[in-house]
Amino acid sequence: VQLQASGGGLVQPGGSLRLSCQGSGSTIPFAFMGWGRQAPGKQRVLIAQIAANGTAKYADSVRGRFTITRVNAENTVYLQLNSLKPEDTAVYYCAANSPDVFPGYWGLGTLVTVSS
Repeated sequence: VQLQASGGGLVQPGGSLRLSCQGSGSTIPFAFMGWGRQAPGKQRVLIAQIAANGTAKYADSVRGRFTITRVNAENTVYLQLNSLKPEDTAVYYCAANSPDVFPGYWGLGTLVTVSS
């Protein structure tokens, strides 16, 4: 399984970005996909997840500002980041379930920097 994330970059506070992640290596849609992030000096945390039926969950830190969506047929997941804050600066990682657990697979990250 491979997860390829893209869309990171430098954005000013209050700005927006859209991250994309293409999953491959599975012949069926992943039951769960999601996004985590790792800020400098901190551990990686899961911030958003979405089931194949579209049910989404968010960490308190991003609820109301970030939106996760997916296209099952393409095993693609997106994260719309709005009202960005400097504390959202982190490397963002795409995640998917393995046969036993979610998250079971993590992709390479994409860096989001929020700064004026």
